[in-house]
Amino acid sequence: MQVHDCRPEAADAQRADAGISHAADALRAGKLIVFPTDTVYAIGAGAFDPQAVAALLAAKRRGADKPASVLVADLATAEALVQSLPPEGRLLTEAFWPGALSLILPAAPSLAWNLGNTAGTVMVRMPDHPLALALLRSAGPVAQSSANLTGRPPATSLAEARAQLGDTVHTYLDGGPSGNAPSTIVDFTAGGGGAPAVVRTGVIPRAAIDEVLGGFGGSGPAA
Repeated sequence: MQVHDCRPEAADAQRADAGISHAADALRAGKLIVFPTDTVYAIGAGAFDPQAVAALLAAKRRGADKPASVLVADLATAEALVQSLPPEGRLLTEAFWPGALSLILPAAPSLAWNLGNTAGTVMVRMPDHPLALALLRSAGPVAQSSANLTGRPPATSLAEARAQLGDTVHTYLDGGPSGNAPSTIVDFTAGGGGAPAVVRTGVIPRAAIDEVLGGFGGSGPAA
C-alpha cells in the first residue's frame, strides 16, 4: 500500500505531482486507487481494464448489478464514451461541469470495457476537484465508485477510506477532507424515450436542474 500526502497545506507541487504519477501508474498496472473528489472519496480503476473494475466491485463487496461509473477530465472525453450527448445534456454540462452532476447516457457501442451490468449505458461525470482532475488528465477515464464498503457511509477523508478498504487498494491519495454529499444523477435512458429524469438528488438541487432544462419541458419525474 502506498499513501501520498497531496493536501494543499502539506504538500508542495512536486510532491503532489509525484503522488498523481504513482496513482496513474497504478491504474495502468491494473491496481486500485483511492482519491478525493468534490463529492466524496472515490475508489478507482482503469475504465478499460475489466479485471481491475471487477476488483473494484469486489473491494466494495458489491455485485455487477451495481456497476461502476466513469470520471473524466473534460467534456470531449465524455463525448467519446457515449453514443451522443443530447442538447439537454449539453446544457447541463455547460451549467454544472466540472461539478456534482452525473449523467446516464447510452454508451458508445465500440468501447471494449465492462463496468458491470449497465444495460448498454454509462454514468459519467467531470469532478470539480483539482487533484482528481489532474489524475484524470494523466490517467484517462477512471471507473469509480464511492470509497466505502457497500452499506456503509461513503468516506469523506483518507482515514475513513483506509479503515474500510485497507490493503485492497494499492495507492491512496490524501487530498484532505472531501465533500460529504453525492452527485445529482440525471438519466437520459430511463423509459427509452431519451427524456432526462432526475433519479437522485444530491449536491445540485432539482430546482437548479429544472431551471436549466425549462426550455425542454422539465427534467422528468423524480425518483
